[in-house]
Amino acid sequence: MKVLFITPEVAPLAKSGGLGDVCEALPKVLVDLGVQVDIVIPFYSWIKEKGPTLIKEDIPVSFGWRQLTVDVYQLQLKENIRLFLIARDEFFDRSFIYGTNKGGYFDNGERFAFFAQAVLAAVEALGEKWDIFHCHDWQSALVPVYLKTRYFSHPVISSIKTLLTIHNLGYQGVFPSQIFPTLNLPSHLFSIDGLEFWGQVNFLKGGIIFADFLTTVSPTYAKEIQTQAYGFGLDGVLRVYACKLKGILNGVDYREWNPETDPYIAAHFSKEDLTGKRVCKQDLLQTCGLPLDLMQRPLFGMVTRLVDQKGIDLLLPLIERMMHRGIGLIILGTGEKKYEKALAQMFSSYPYQMYVKIAFNEVLAHKIIAGADIFLMPSRYEACGLTQLYSLKYGTIPIVRNTGGLADTVEDADVEKGTGTGFKFNDYHPDALWQAIKRAVDCFQNKKSVWYNLMQNAMRSDFSWGKSAQAYLEVYRGLI
Repeated sequence: MKVLFITPEVAPLAKSGGLGDVCEALPKVLVDLGVQVDIVIPFYSWIKEKGPTLIKEDIPVSFGWRQLTVDVYQLQLKENIRLFLIARDEFFDRSFIYGTNKGGYFDNGERFAFFAQAVLAAVEALGEKWDIFHCHDWQSALVPVYLKTRYFSHPVISSIKTLLTIHNLGYQGVFPSQIFPTLNLPSHLFSIDGLEFWGQVNFLKGGIIFADFLTTVSPTYAKEIQTQAYGFGLDGVLRVYACKLKGILNGVDYREWNPETDPYIAAHFSKEDLTGKRVCKQDLLQTCGLPLDLMQRPLFGMVTRLVDQKGIDLLLPLIERMMHRGIGLIILGTGEKKYEKALAQMFSSYPYQMYVKIAFNEVLAHKIIAGADIFLMPSRYEACGLTQLYSLKYGTIPIVRNTGGLADTVEDADVEKGTGTGFKFNDYHPDALWQAIKRAVDCFQNKKSVWYNLMQNAMRSDFSWGKSAQAYLEVYRGLI
């Protein structure tokens, strides 16, 4: 079986969040199950230093009224996985994947419409036959649309099956109607039964309609997105196509995230020997310039995108209360300017209890997840979430909102019984988050044996990719 992952991201070459991690880890496990997996992404400028090989040049691509060309490069990834790179500098020779903290690139619609068309042109030119195109998020959602329209009668490509995985329904690829002529699609598809969405063009809607099968990254999220509260305007479409929608929980690559082997942390530890956990906390405090008297107090960590989805608006009103309780807080992330500015101001007010780093820093992310006592993830919604899975493995007890993949992966603690793996809250309101924080802090400070049990429970959790990859393999077999 041959599967081509079509994605805008794959770690570590191109990553803005969990999508990049999934597209790196899942193919490795599928290869172990006997699947031949290849990956195709845009050729971003920073990948040039990896020295990819040019394998095909000047492939013609019709793009609106223009006749463009594309070059294809290749890199060999681990586990016998080939990575194909779609090169067109005017679209992909940028400093970032999607945009800066001031906003997305103005031409993201054109960039990824071209990417979808170029991938299919490249597949045709390379003369290879894949059984399945596994498309990821809106950036590749036009591929199933083209297969069912422009390539409908193609002798080879028309028989390829498509799977579209929705990693985050909050990002749909919605653009002004003026983009439609560049898509080279039949005019009747700009309609309510096609890609039209409140007078605009919605790439993800097209993928949902035309893909042979749909998955999202947790069972609870698959149900939630069919409701008005979480559907972002596509809940009706998803209810219509619910018969081809399945929730498959993301996994963790424990080769990358394991406190017993992690190369980024100060000391290794396990559920049998937690001595190194304390060393990691001390190292984290020293790395962030925080006083060591926080060793005896609860230290909260957060590694996140600073956007509305992640619950930053819930946390900000509570930081002063946390500081008055003697809590330590370390936050790493980038995102919306308003949140970056607000957190920087709080940091300046409490420099001896709080540390904020506005950046993406892989090493510091590992140190926070290993060294903190409690991990914050109060998301408005969360398709799956990966950082709470990492924190469980490192015995860093998560506080999460009871939604999506967070609901599926964290068991609420029962302090009296010593069961559970974290602390959950339901209402999207600062007071609800505060009650969860108080429960966690009280347990940490007053019930050491219960806290130790929570750590043991958390570290015993197993969210490795094996079960999830097997579920994807079953979907592939069903499609073929």
